[in-house]
Amino acid sequence: MSITPLDRIDRQLLDALQRDARLTTTELAERVSLTPSPCARRIRRLEQEGLIAQYRAVLDKEKLGLGISIFVQVRLSQHQDTLVEQFEAAVRAMPEVINCHTVSGAFDYLLQVVSADLRGYEQWVRRLQKLPMVNTLDSSFAIRAVKENGPLPLTSR
Repeated sequence: MSITPLDRIDRQLLDALQRDARLTTTELAERVSLTPSPCARRIRRLEQEGLIAQYRAVLDKEKLGLGISIFVQVRLSQHQDTLVEQFEAAVRAMPEVINCHTVSGAFDYLLQVVSADLRGYEQWVRRLQKLPMVNTLDSSFAIRAVKENGPLPLTSR
């Protein structure tokens, strides 16, 4: 993976956009001391180079009735390529799973799961446990979010 070299203005633009993607080109240009045309060209270049992967809204889980967040560690019984691929495909298809990472340590995966309530979580766990390659699960319920969806530290580099 190659790292794209960024100048100060690129970093400022990316930082501003990840904090508020609804900023207009004019507003962004003012923040980085450019005129709108060169600012728009830079943003287009950052998009084309894949540094801006997508734009999206961050939704309020609780207001949408998804008030429970759970971190689930999963250990697979076997690590054959086909079983790993099947597990990962199954997890991608589960809308309750909002993040999934392969991790080092005693477990193979760390999942972040959201649910409306404990009953919904139990139903999801039962679906996960039916996957033949799943060996062990360990769940930790989030009590309170201290920091979520934080911006990447771009300006400190």
